[in-house]
Amino acid sequence: MSKPPNSQLNAIPDDMNKSDDGSGTGTLGKAISVLDIIANSSMPLRFTDVLKFSDQPRGTLHRQISNLIEEGLITVNRDNSYALGLRLLQFASKAWAGNEFRGVAAAHIQQLHEATGETVHLGVLKGIEVIYLDKIESRQNIRMVSQIGNTAPAFCTGVGKAALSALPDNELHKRISNIEFRRYTPNTLTTAAALLAEIDTIRRTGNAYDREEHETGITCVAAPILSHTDRLFTASVSVTGPAYRVTPEMLVSWAEITRNTASAITSAMTSQLAPRS
Repeated sequence: MSKPPNSQLNAIPDDMNKSDDGSGTGTLGKAISVLDIIANSSMPLRFTDVLKFSDQPRGTLHRQISNLIEEGLITVNRDNSYALGLRLLQFASKAWAGNEFRGVAAAHIQQLHEATGETVHLGVLKGIEVIYLDKIESRQNIRMVSQIGNTAPAFCTGVGKAALSALPDNELHKRISNIEFRRYTPNTLTTAAALLAEIDTIRRTGNAYDREEHETGITCVAAPILSHTDRLFTASVSVTGPAYRVTPEMLVSWAEITRNTASAITSAMTSQLAPRS
């Protein structure tokens, strides 16, 4: 499938359905791929745009879009471009309210925020990306552009590297093999060997750092949150701030409290989310 330029689409999942001959993931998968295209576009898309970025035949795509509109999952703007529908917000709201892990972690990340005064993130690893599950803003005037629900590459963010470090070795190497090492800043790690070396350090020290690797001027210290019941579920917590205000010495001084917060969340998960007999 041909990929659109970045000005139109920030990302399209590589595992999107490739055909309409039954070799993909079926009707639901094809409908989700249409939602992915519309949701991830940085500009409004019309039917011909979606058709260009999808390998579905015109007739199949038209049916998919018609069904999505009928179900309230997408809407049509005045200029005939598409937008996500309000029903998706209802789904998101229910999923958000029902997320037990976020609820377990909430009090602990609040305490970390109060201790540091800077932005605190709670992230969960999904594939080779980290999803920002929760965020408490800094008390300072300058705030982070990160948003709850957004994703970021794991290999060049503190929360991502911390979460990767908690994976078993076989799974870690498997995921790293799927990373396309893009250079976001002069400090970005650009090879698997460099990332593995840093993960080894994270495992020894218990902390990961983002040294302006994803965004110039943004630094953080993070720690992995472990799961004793599912080793493939890995998460992390971080303290983030602008480099002009948050010095490397400050990040190091917050390393222990960040580790302690991650450990407290792990303990809370064990006691509150463990299966009940």
